[in-house]
Amino acid sequence: MSYEEVVSDAVRVVEGVGAAIMVIGGFVALVEFAWTNRHKGQGVGSYERLRRNLGRVILVGLEVLIVADIIRTIIVDQTLESVAVLGVVVIIRIILSFSLEVEIDGAWPWQRWRLTSAAATSAER
Repeated sequence: MSYEEVVSDAVRVVEGVGAAIMVIGGFVALVEFAWTNRHKGQGVGSYERLRRNLGRVILVGLEVLIVADIIRTIIVDQTLESVAVLGVVVIIRIILSFSLEVEIDGAWPWQRWRLTSAAATSAER
């Protein structure tokens, strides 16, 4: 077995972990949503919690998949074309990550300080 084959196998494992995070985490979030609605009677806010949990799971899965793509490009497939493809994939995933964070938090990542200062101001009143 060559070095590239070992690294390719490791990249496949990392990709599998990223996909498993999204599948298992999504399933757990859905089960928690159903359990909360059915047994605890907490329907208020449960949909928002489900969306927030699913968004977090997807973000973590995307981060792991980006790691796999970077490893593959750096070690296994060192061509200009693979670097360009990696760049496009990373840009797309960054855009997805930002949009998911906006869905989860309700503000752009660089505007979070406004939310925390507004919450602190309203708590003081």
